[in-house]
Amino acid sequence: MSLFTDPRWGEALSHLPDYLGNHVRVSLAALALGLAVSLPLAILTRNRPAPRGILLALASIVQTVPGLALLALFYPLLLAAASLTLAWFGISFSAFGFLPAMLALALYSMLPVLRNGITGLNGIDPALIEAAEGVGMTARQSLVLVELPLALPVMMAGIRTAAVWVIGTATLSTPIGQTSLGNYIFAGLQTQNWVFVLFGCLASALLALAVDQLLGLIESGLRRRSRLRTGFGAVGIAALVAATLVPTMGRSSRGYVVGAKTFAEQYVLSALMRDRLQAAGLPATARSGLGSSVIFEALKAGDIDLYVDYSGTLWANQLHRTDIKPRAELLAELKTALTKENITLLGELGFENAYALVIPKKRAGALGIRTIADLAAHASALSIAGDYEFFSRPEWAALQKAYGLQFRAQRQMQPDFMYAAVAGGEVDVIAGYTSDGLIAKYDLVVLDDPRHAIPPYDAILLLAPKRAGDERLQAALRPLLGKIDIATMREANLRASGNDANSSPDAVAKWLWGKVGGR
Repeated sequence: MSLFTDPRWGEALSHLPDYLGNHVRVSLAALALGLAVSLPLAILTRNRPAPRGILLALASIVQTVPGLALLALFYPLLLAAASLTLAWFGISFSAFGFLPAMLALALYSMLPVLRNGITGLNGIDPALIEAAEGVGMTARQSLVLVELPLALPVMMAGIRTAAVWVIGTATLSTPIGQTSLGNYIFAGLQTQNWVFVLFGCLASALLALAVDQLLGLIESGLRRRSRLRTGFGAVGIAALVAATLVPTMGRSSRGYVVGAKTFAEQYVLSALMRDRLQAAGLPATARSGLGSSVIFEALKAGDIDLYVDYSGTLWANQLHRTDIKPRAELLAELKTALTKENITLLGELGFENAYALVIPKKRAGALGIRTIADLAAHASALSIAGDYEFFSRPEWAALQKAYGLQFRAQRQMQPDFMYAAVAGGEVDVIAGYTSDGLIAKYDLVVLDDPRHAIPPYDAILLLAPKRAGDERLQAALRPLLGKIDIATMREANLRASGNDANSSPDAVAKWLWGKVGGR
């Protein structure tokens, strides 16, 4: 079966109205906000060299910040602002998803609009402005009736550039909770579903191309003073917006929202919980690809209703604890701490997914490495790879402190790619996950942690404060508690790492329920 006859194209197409509609919505809002701010600033500073230089410098600095970082930065800022407005005025707002994405993308749109706006206005022949003054026009009338119409073609070129930048960067808004065409790309990368990755890239590129061409038609019409071209471009933009937004406007409320982090196991578990809720007659959707800290804060704020986390992650990242306690004691303290935040720890799923240092079995045998303590003696000659957050996590600091680990090189990469990289000799050691089926697939071995630097990582089900007394929700989820052992989860994760229709999170979730539903 070739890539282009893969049945997963149909699955990708089924998500298009939702993903495309949300992508267009946030892109339009960001571009409108960017224009509303940038155009007046361009007009105000065009003849003021000092403010103009400062403004362009600030807009240029924004462009040097990676898109994903800029999007992520707005989330904690808005969380803090929401807390302040609630405390001072009794008014709160969601810092999740649409708002941080819109604000960050609006900032990204400003530089080309500012530059072209200033260039267009300052490029007008002074004689025309003098002529306007000569016939008695005020400065405002000259601006509206003479300068802006003459500068508009140049300004449109900047708007075209801004639109393409915004549409492209909007694909990075998935980790902060904004549904977009990036959902295809993030989900595809995590589950090795290359159909989704290709579909998301093509959809984003085609959308940007269509918008650019339609705006180009408007720009050409303004240059040639052709109302027909300008009108066709404007009608085309309106039709595109209607075609992408209208299908999503009549939908009912989203019901329960199941969150998921950025790796395959989370996609599978969120699909499983969504299916269980729907089977119980409860409307539910999954919101996947969220960062570790974002997803917890989203749960606290009620932007999502439930998700699966891991006891060690919460212990280290949310409670900022560095001490290691026995599993039962750690869970008890964690449950108490979460209760103070009004978060319900409904129970454990039955398996543990801990960070672990992983090495090829043959390499471990050749070097005589069975534990992390053994590894420490060889680390200075070896390289290690981890996921995007591992080397900034407390667990890595704890491992270094407990074993004195100093590797020759550290690399960060996509989690699924790490296993192929260590098996192929691209790196020597990886920070893997104990429930990952790729460990067996690539003939790797998990090194023992005799000094217990890494805390227990039981998979636990968390509910948002507003769902604490929701008996229907809890009854639908309780059949999952304690039913998924490590062997079953490893097999599910191995299935999810495949590259066919049966490896999609939905398909694996159905298989997983078949394995645990009767237990």
